Formats: sequence, structure tokens, C-alpha cells
Amino acid sequence: MAILLFKLRNVPDDEASEVRDLLTEHDIPFYETTAGNWGISMPAIWLHNDEHYIRARSVLDAYQHERASRMREQYLADKSAGRAETLTSLIRKDPLRTLGYLVLIAAVIYLSISIFY
Repeated sequence: MAILLFKLRNVPDDEASEVRDLLTEHDIPFYETTAGNWGISMPAIWLHNDEHYIRARSVLDAYQHERASRMREQYLADKSAGRAETLTSLIRKDPLRTLGYLVLIAAVIYLSISIFY
């Protein structure tokens, strides 16, 4: 029976590609489902049967631990070099979007509170 190994919703393309390569490298048979035409199905990587799950899970856990530390190091390097995105850099990059979000937030707060007054 098929078993879910890795959900792909909101996963960066490079990470999904690395997971596929990792499973192929370790000779673990898998298949992939997409989000479908309307994006409501679950995109994921599945194993064909339960017998490969324990080995695949251990390989995937080791990979995720290594990737987390690698991404953390990259973020700290970007932060020390001044390349990491901050709130002020995002506001400077797109001030109209920020203003639109602030107007939307104010409208939601107004509509939420106005029924009590």
C-alpha cells in the first residue's frame, strides 16, 4: 500500500529536486502527485509500499537536518553581509504594496470594530 513520505506544498523547487535526487540515489522507489488542475490536491512524494519507509524516513530526516543547518548558515552569512531581507528593505523595494496592505489591514480592523459602536 502506498505511504506518504514528503508533502510538496510550499516547498522550494530546489529542495523538492534534492529530495527526488536523494531517493533516486538510495534506490528507493517513489512516485509523485501534483496539486492538480485547480491546486486543491496534495502534491507529495509517495512510496509504493511500506517496506522502504523506515530507510527513506531516516535518509530524509538526515537530509532535512543537514539542509536546515546549511540554510541557517547561509542566512547568517547573508545577514552579516547585509544581503538578508528586512522589513525596511521590503518597504523600500515595494512601497505601494506596503501601503495597500496597511489600507487593507485598517479596513478589516474598522469593519471588525464598527459593529460594536
